[in-house]
Amino acid sequence: VYAVFGLPVFPPEMREDRGEIELALEGKLPVIVEPADIKGDLHVHSNWSDGVMTLEEVAEHGKGLGYSYIAICDHSQAARYAHGLSPDRLAEEVKEIDKLNSKLKGIKLLKGIEVDILGDGTIDCPEELLKKLDIVVASIHSGFKKNVTERIIAALKHPLVNIIGHPTGRLISGREGYDVDVDKIIEASAKYGKILELNAYYDRLDLDEFNLKKAKEKRVLISIGTDTHYAHGFGMMRYGLGIARRAWLTKKDIINTLPLSKLLPRL
Repeated sequence: VYAVFGLPVFPPEMREDRGEIELALEGKLPVIVEPADIKGDLHVHSNWSDGVMTLEEVAEHGKGLGYSYIAICDHSQAARYAHGLSPDRLAEEVKEIDKLNSKLKGIKLLKGIEVDILGDGTIDCPEELLKKLDIVVASIHSGFKKNVTERIIAALKHPLVNIIGHPTGRLISGREGYDVDVDKIIEASAKYGKILELNAYYDRLDLDEFNLKKAKEKRVLISIGTDTHYAHGFGMMRYGLGIARRAWLTKKDIINTLPLSKLLPRL
């Protein structure tokens, strides 16, 4: 059928009558992201907080998937329900990651944190400790109706924050999400050069395809992270990729398609 109309066969995710036929006829259809483009997972929890995997197990599973890096983003201390790390515990974890990295071959664990954005918009971790990390994912886990837009924008202004985690806070099975102005968050991300997460956890898929399209239009980079707490959760990357492909994201739109040597300077 495609050949009859002189069209290339384009991916199922693009078959939504959103202009793909016209672009294909003009030879301008973008090449959307493929699973092989992903070089690592930028949001993983270990048993240092509420995950079940040791750091060694995270590295082993990541290497088995062909990844070059995995970001360890355990919770900060405000997330007591998730065994969030005190500054002292986080400092210990950083040392353990450094020690493990000195032994690992073919993969690197990035020193990170999923830090809570507090009620006043401040970040739940001392700056001197944040400076020792490779990656900082800032997320809201409380006060879902309390000045959420302003709090996220305050976090975006923080010089040591790299990524906003699950930006709308939705849970597909039971929560619509925060009282947040996503358009303002995207605008602020563009202004301050920050990254927005596509959380690939099956009950989040946040940002959704429509907000991802808006982010792409503003040239805001996207990070895909599984937010996994267990080994088989790494497979959720395919759900994130499915949403990214529906949003027509290309390899250049997603930061964890970069090799490690280019990823770290961009963070």
